[in-house]
Amino acid sequence: MDFPPPMAKPKRRPATTAQGEQHRKKGRSRWPWARIGSSAVAIPLALAIVVLGGWYFTVAFGLIVFLGLEEYLLLVRAKGFTPATKTVTLASEAIVISAAMDPAIADTIVPLAGLSASVMGLFYCGYLPSYWVRLRVGGGLITATSAENLLPFNGYWPTNLALNTWPTALTATLLTFACIWAADIGAYVMGKWLGRTRLSGISPKKTVEGSIFGLSGSVIVAIAGAGYLQWPLWFASGAIFGAMVGIASLLGDLIESLMKRDAGVKDSGRLIPGHGGVLDRTDSYIFTAPLAYYYVTLLLPVFQTMADKI
Repeated sequence: MDFPPPMAKPKRRPATTAQGEQHRKKGRSRWPWARIGSSAVAIPLALAIVVLGGWYFTVAFGLIVFLGLEEYLLLVRAKGFTPATKTVTLASEAIVISAAMDPAIADTIVPLAGLSASVMGLFYCGYLPSYWVRLRVGGGLITATSAENLLPFNGYWPTNLALNTWPTALTATLLTFACIWAADIGAYVMGKWLGRTRLSGISPKKTVEGSIFGLSGSVIVAIAGAGYLQWPLWFASGAIFGAMVGIASLLGDLIESLMKRDAGVKDSGRLIPGHGGVLDRTDSYIFTAPLAYYYVTLLLPVFQTMADKI
């Protein structure tokens, strides 16, 4: 007895262009609540650590450096390399701690530990982030000249709510953070809403439109902050500072995306819900730290000199 051939499954009709566009719009309308929730916790925590300063800020950054370096070393191992884990970890932590006491010591650790094959990790995860400690603490943990500066808050605790009376080390750090947040939020939100043109094949989700809005957000926040903090020639100094931070933030994001792509992974880790790993969340901060430090310590005095001559 012959059995009838099995019925072929009907082919699924491809979605029309209108249906595809509807699905894309539906996907764009979904808010990443895990990402938003993580940011709602991380931002107040970051602000508290920045305001506290001193050893609180240094130890917190030491922990971030440790977690970020662990993720970086995993990316290195994914490429088949065997990094000098202990050497790089100890040297990176030594750089962060010495940056709080005497930045000159931190500068000597890099060439001494450069014999390690993992010098890139030392530079990327240790040396560059140490500039945040230099900017906020400024070596003040051993150079304090009064008993007041030897208190747990290291003399950095604000005495009132007027931000323009706070120490420059604190306000410059807060303003840099605010510019990075403005760049990240502007690029992410506007990129999802208006993004059409891919920025780079390194990171397919980044768009030219989002990057422009992110950079603009950083510049606007910097100008507003410079005006409120009474920086010399505040409009020009704020605009240049915001542009530098916005560009460095974007480059840091792209470089971390390049490392992940090279290692064949989507995220550097899974520690932070909605964001991935520590490097995924802090990549925008790595290259901004030295720029912010040298801008405040070298370029702002130049603007002050120019303002005095006008």
